Amino acid sequence: MSLEPGLERTDEFTVEDRLVTDVGGTLDTNVLSTPGMVAMMERCASVLSHEQLPDGKATVGFEICVKHVAAAAEGARLTVRARLREVVDDRKLRFDVEVRDGGRTIGVGTHERRVIDRAGFAG
Repeated sequence: MSLEPGLERTDEFTVEDRLVTDVGGTLDTNVLSTPGMVAMMERCASVLSHEQLPDGKATVGFEICVKHVAAAAEGARLTVRARLREVVDDRKLRFDVEVRDGGRTIGVGTHERRVIDRAGFAG
């Protein structure tokens, strides 16, 4: 496995479709939902992991601890970043994750994934 601390991935995404909410009609505009932000953080870490794993392996998320600290309006173009901070026992992957709108932090936190055998999920 070539997963080493310091590996990093950055992606861009647009706040649209399933990523938005008006918080049950309590806002006059659509904004990035917290679940949408978390999904983009997890996706970024997942793709980073997948690119480094041997055939037959995958990762699953099992913990996320993030703060959603600022709003991002529908249509905003944001950057999501995942940085592998630690690998424990060749199977526990700890990431620092963040979403930014230029120089402004939208969300920040940590995410953990486990390396698994894909064969165990064949159905």
